[in-house]
Amino acid sequence: MANSFKFKHFEVRNEASALKVGTDAVLLGAAMTIRADDRNLLDIGTGTGVIALMAAQRHPSVRIDAIDIDSASAEEAALNFTESPWAERLHAQHLSLSAFRPDAPFDLVFSNPPYFDESLRNPDPRESEARHTQSLSYRDICAFCAEHLSPEGRLALILPAETEKTLVRTAASFGLYLGRIVRIRTVERKPFKRIIAEFSRVRTTPQESTLTLQKEGKRTREYASLTEEFYL
Repeated sequence: MANSFKFKHFEVRNEASALKVGTDAVLLGAAMTIRADDRNLLDIGTGTGVIALMAAQRHPSVRIDAIDIDSASAEEAALNFTESPWAERLHAQHLSLSAFRPDAPFDLVFSNPPYFDESLRNPDPRESEARHTQSLSYRDICAFCAEHLSPEGRLALILPAETEKTLVRTAASFGLYLGRIVRIRTVERKPFKRIIAEFSRVRTTPQESTLTLQKEGKRTREYASLTEEFYL
């Protein structure tokens, strides 16, 4: 398949989506918590659909809705779903979050959302919309989850590390509380670059961990272990 990204158990067309397959998406797909009793999942801003595909691989019983405001991205995700081993459990729609009306609450909502607020706008309008918060912010996602998560449902996001304090405050304002956070850096000597943060309606002491991606130009043992069921 031309212009595609090959994983161990599926292949992702990586041509039409506004955002391509990247490390952030793979990290969230591999590291976010999926529980044995989870059934109804939502991927917000699905892009190529790679995170939803990873979730479907990880859990044999989940059904995943995937939405994207960009029509070409939603179409490519739908095609990737159709060509995967889990086609019957994956459903992509061309929809904004504000227009989405789910039929049932979600056990897990996940997103690799736009995160540039005041940075220079990308001249490509599709990529700009995918990367900047004007069309979708984590505040929007928290507001949606406050209404549509099941009682024990969770929200999982990957965002720049510098957003941590604001993200936690914003989520709490919607009754969602930090339950787990993974702080991610490229190499040991560098500051943390990303966080994976998980929220629920339950107040608890957050589980905290760190993940370093590279050492001496190679994947660290912990990163390789995390992604071994996905990367070739």
